[in-house]
Amino acid sequence: MTEIKDNIYNHSCNDNAGNLKNLSDFEGQTLLVVNTASKCGFTPQYDGLQELHSKFKDSGFSVLAFPCNQFGNQEPGSSAEIQEFCSVNFGINFPIFEKVDVKGENAHPLFKYLTSEKKGLLGSESIKWNFTKFLINKEGKPIARFAPNTAPEKISQEIESLLNS
Repeated sequence: MTEIKDNIYNHSCNDNAGNLKNLSDFEGQTLLVVNTASKCGFTPQYDGLQELHSKFKDSGFSVLAFPCNQFGNQEPGSSAEIQEFCSVNFGINFPIFEKVDVKGENAHPLFKYLTSEKKGLLGSESIKWNFTKFLINKEGKPIARFAPNTAPEKISQEIESLLNS
């Protein structure tokens, strides 16, 4: 029996306009998947995420943001409000998807996959807060998980290594 190998390209998500987007559209790229929030103490990380995206986008890299309102109701806005907030305050030009749950019974299948592949502190699968980051290689496999307090610029070297491999 052939083992089915999962990767993020087997998943789809709604973009911030509500249109289904297949993550296979990003096949062959190095990605940083982040659960985000507009009213979080870590929200200023949007600057660092945009810097990473701008620095590496021409080399086959993209940040993918997934707003989530599960942590302290810190992402209460609509998709349009979230997009406007990110554009106006941070100049974001990487993809921002529709709001999703990243933990619990209703967690989006993408995040169920990511958390099962890359465990957090003490082997926990559950995402504990906004701005948890998953680094994905060109084959669509999660290779690292970073805590919310890990500044995006601290991931730069690992992204560069993946892009050059």
